[in-house]
Amino acid sequence: MDRRQFNSFSLTTAALWTAASLHPAYALTLDDLTKADATKGLKTALEKGALAAVGILGVQDGFLGNEKVRIPLPGYLEDAAKLLRTFGQGARVDELVTSMNRGAEAAVPMAKDLLLKAVQGMSVNDAKGILGGGDTAVTQFFADKTRSPLGVKFLPIVTKATEKVGLADKYNQLAGKASEIGLMKKEDANIQQYVTGKALDGLFFMISEEEKKIRQNPVAYGSSILTKVFGALK
Repeated sequence: MDRRQFNSFSLTTAALWTAASLHPAYALTLDDLTKADATKGLKTALEKGALAAVGILGVQDGFLGNEKVRIPLPGYLEDAAKLLRTFGQGARVDELVTSMNRGAEAAVPMAKDLLLKAVQGMSVNDAKGILGGGDTAVTQFFADKTRSPLGVKFLPIVTKATEKVGLADKYNQLAGKASEIGLMKKEDANIQQYVTGKALDGLFFMISEEEKKIRQNPVAYGSSILTKVFGALK
């Protein structure tokens, strides 16, 4: 090979290496990820989504000031509340609704430890299945693992917030009778249990909102592992 041929060969080789580095032969897919990467990315997403949701909801007006998660009276009692307002009891109704939402806001921070514990206990073998399971698969994992124990932790806090309002006892009396004749669900017939359920619904809803954001734009979260893992789902 003479000098001109060698120079030409060298330039061609360099060009091919440059092109290969700029344009990979194929895009990274979920199948290309190791179990370790999939698990690490999922755990990072779980932690970020959970902590963000707790931070948003576990403050004053986290529930009361957010129409997406604000806890109203159940439908049947909402109608009864309208009647109470006509008799000048509107302030008491508002006090009850406020205490319900304040109870949820006070309870949510208690979820942090259980949510993070669920993350650490996640099975490696389940990671890829959860990642490829749709926009709310991570949230469903959380709900399956934590909803029941969180309900136990939330209930006393919600009870403390609502027991100060005299109307709460009347709610339970009225709701109990309404449930007996099929006007409302039995699980909604106790204000403390109703608010606890709604607080959990709001928490998991907010986690799902965070999960969607991470899946749609992992780069915005400044984590290389999130970008690698969730980018493979595109």
